[in-house]
Amino acid sequence: MTVRTLDGKTFAQMVLSGAHHLTNNAKKIDALNVFPVPDGDTGTNMNLSMTSGAKEVKKTQSDDASVVAQAFAKGLLMGARGNSGVILSQLFRGFAKGIEKKQELTAQDLANAFDSGVTTAYKAVMKPVEGTILTVAKDAAKLAVKEAKRENDVIVLMEKVLREAKASLKRTPDLLPVLKEVGVVDSGGQGLVTIYEGFLATLKGEELPEDASDVEMDDMVNAEHHKIAQDFMDTADIKFGYCTEFMVKFEKDKMDENPFSEEAFRNELSEHGDSLLVVADDEIVKVHVHAEYPGTVMTIGQRYGSLINMKIENMREQHTSIVGEKDVNATPKEKVEYAIVTVAMGKGLKTLLESLGATVVIEGGQTMNPSTQDISDAIKEANAKNILILPNNKNIIMAAEQAAKIAEENVQVVPTKTIPQGISAMLVFHPEADITENKETMDQAGSQVKTGQVTYAVRDTQIDGITIENGNFMGIADGKITASHQDKVETVKALLAELITEDDEILTILYGEDVNEEEIGELVDFVEATYEDVEVEVHNGNQPIYSYIFSVE
Repeated sequence: MTVRTLDGKTFAQMVLSGAHHLTNNAKKIDALNVFPVPDGDTGTNMNLSMTSGAKEVKKTQSDDASVVAQAFAKGLLMGARGNSGVILSQLFRGFAKGIEKKQELTAQDLANAFDSGVTTAYKAVMKPVEGTILTVAKDAAKLAVKEAKRENDVIVLMEKVLREAKASLKRTPDLLPVLKEVGVVDSGGQGLVTIYEGFLATLKGEELPEDASDVEMDDMVNAEHHKIAQDFMDTADIKFGYCTEFMVKFEKDKMDENPFSEEAFRNELSEHGDSLLVVADDEIVKVHVHAEYPGTVMTIGQRYGSLINMKIENMREQHTSIVGEKDVNATPKEKVEYAIVTVAMGKGLKTLLESLGATVVIEGGQTMNPSTQDISDAIKEANAKNILILPNNKNIIMAAEQAAKIAEENVQVVPTKTIPQGISAMLVFHPEADITENKETMDQAGSQVKTGQVTYAVRDTQIDGITIENGNFMGIADGKITASHQDKVETVKALLAELITEDDEILTILYGEDVNEEEIGELVDFVEATYEDVEVEVHNGNQPIYSYIFSVE
């Protein structure tokens, strides 16, 4: 089969396939992560970034390749996490710029887009290091430009791009000594190869393995277990301990007082850390930096506007947890009486649950179900005599129950199926009651709350008499789809009409990462005007997948 041009629909499928393949291999890519800091999260960060990009692509109904690429780039930028995620976002930001106004792509267009992506990514990095994802992208793009002069079949070109990306990946240990020392290839480069594998599979109409264990990763060598790859370095050797990410939303009054220069901003931040990436457009600037004092770099950013999407991770703790370092002189911590382990996705939801008393919040939920091992690890981390697990998703209940069975501690599962059920259950927890009594009380409280969710459809379907088109928003009331509309606000209104009755008193709104302050303000105004007797509480859950999660009591 020969493919001369690539349209928007096909490119969208390439993105989704690349994202899916990356999800299946994220943990193996984590295991390779030793540069710039051995914190074991490259696969996770690239996966979350790619998932955000794919989410925007799913919303795009256009058959225009440039429109799809722009949506992909936007989603990647807004969801970019970690050094690798930000670089990935810039590779495809440049890719999108390289094909502006091109509805269909020839092999030459595709090659030029890859090359444009490399140029943009290198500009974003303060001190580019060879032997990383940048090198893999550069080598593959360079070959693409050369081959496109004589090759007009898009499939053949993509085959050659992937082949060169894999060859470049195998060369990374020769360019970056730490990789050769540990015996692994670059983790970010492996992530990019994995995405390209997904791209090619779509073009060739092939299926990728569902089980990541069936995929042969390139030169895994000694990285079969997390610890081996990260163990080469002592935690104390990490100079800048906090992976700091944030965005600055530009504000006119501050910009008038402090005109923004991307280069000057980048240079100033470079004095406070390393692994610096700064990316700006007309509305925001996104920063990734490894710093010892995160507050300092964020304060610098506040000169130009308001901080949004902040994330700070202690890389020393991440590294220690991977290699299992222990202070031989430390006294084991005495177990507390009670702990609650729960599951959620989104920084805001995590913070909310912790404020209600959660001891450990496992990152997971829809599309990212934690395993029995993940829950068992959280049980150990909780370090308590009695532990209650709130899965907050029907697909996680079985894994939670399995973890409870094999735990040495006294563990019981409160089978919450949604975040609102979990919140209601936590509100009635009583530290003086025994665990069985708490389980029964929390189970009852969780079952009495109504849950609404707004998300988007990934395919055309018809359920319960409702016709749903791919990309449209869906309103889900207690697990049943009750509304669908191409407009998010109209979907919300229809869902609330289904959920709220005259007996209800409280509506809690948890809004997701794709909802801005203006939108949530308009929604609150609507609710207060339409449901006068209902008290409204609003929290920024920052969750993916679901634009809104509603709790009605």
